[in-house]
Amino acid sequence: MDNNILEGQLRECYGRVVYTHKTHEKCADILQKKLGCMKNLQLVLLAITTGSFITTVVGDAKTGAIIGSVLSAILLFLNSYLKDYDLGSIAQKHRQAAGDMWLIRERYLSLLTDLKMQTKSIEEILKERDALMIELSAIYIGAPSTNYKAYSMAQKAL
Repeated sequence: MDNNILEGQLRECYGRVVYTHKTHEKCADILQKKLGCMKNLQLVLLAITTGSFITTVVGDAKTGAIIGSVLSAILLFLNSYLKDYDLGSIAQKHRQAAGDMWLIRERYLSLLTDLKMQTKSIEEILKERDALMIELSAIYIGAPSTNYKAYSMAQKAL
């Protein structure tokens, strides 16, 4: 195999891993931020709901009950959403995938260096490249899906 062709392929693989690694990091950041906002919203809604129900006891019962009921329903919806979608766990899975990809990324970079420095034979490099593809495939299979927003953020970051 021509060294230029092999180098081109290794550079392409390296670039894809770098991009995907950054995308998973951005996905984790997005989910953590969303989780934080939702947790804060829960607290605000809970405080206002509690205040509304206290108002029914000491003040305007009808208005307090209506406001409390509406906010309680919104809080129920938010809690149900957070129960079904564990954003913290999904964010952690993205961080794990990014961490696993970081090592693969560094190994691709080392292969490119070995190729340029001719410290390994082409056969050794091909063997390592093939092993990296298999390892990377296993990481992709276990990784959660990413989204367009994370891809856009990764693109800007790189």
